[in-house]
Amino acid sequence: METTTFSKFSAEFFGTLVLVLMGCGSAVIAGADGTSGVGLLGISFAFGLSVVAMAYAIGHISGCHINPAISIGMVVAGRMKAGEAVIYIIAQVLGAIAGAGILYLIASGKDGYSLAGGLGQNGYEAGSPGHYSLVAGFVAETVFTFIFLMVIFGSTSTKNINGGFAGLAIGLSLVLIHIVGIKVTGVSVNPARSIGPALLVGGTAISQLWLFIAAPILGSILSAIVWRVMLEKN
Repeated sequence: METTTFSKFSAEFFGTLVLVLMGCGSAVIAGADGTSGVGLLGISFAFGLSVVAMAYAIGHISGCHINPAISIGMVVAGRMKAGEAVIYIIAQVLGAIAGAGILYLIASGKDGYSLAGGLGQNGYEAGSPGHYSLVAGFVAETVFTFIFLMVIFGSTSTKNINGGFAGLAIGLSLVLIHIVGIKVTGVSVNPARSIGPALLVGGTAISQLWLFIAAPILGSILSAIVWRVMLEKN
């Protein structure tokens, strides 16, 4: 039975909602303080495990992109039509906003919580967890997204005999990226994941949002070109 456009839209909406709610929620609710919370390693696994869970929950419906950079990369790699990618991206952004909204409703139930404390938004310079520069943030987001997409292209390739483990490989690669990158930008590699929290937090998160849209898209396009030209034809 052919999967409908509405089903794919719904799957991408739900998957991105879960990614933002659980990933950003691990930072906002579970805490970055390793002595009383899950710490940076726990946050890294929360993002990765969200992808693993959604890959097996909705992967058979939409492919579980839950990330505009992935959808754009798939178009450049020739695996997806541009029109379908637009539908995916709309669903992903709306899902991220919904996920951030749910997270805010939960987090605001604690006395003393304020949006000033954040919703797991991304940033550089003053907005960076480790106060890394704009250049460092742009390079990190571009390179990390490039690596992430290479894992996705490789693990989902029809030439990969271990394709059934693609969801696990992709999720674990996101864990690895977060372990290295959280201090730099909070890690985006996903424009929707950045847009959702930023729209609610406002201020610096909005003014710096451009980087977390441009860099992941650049990284995904470069990765798709490298995969298509240098690897997939071998």
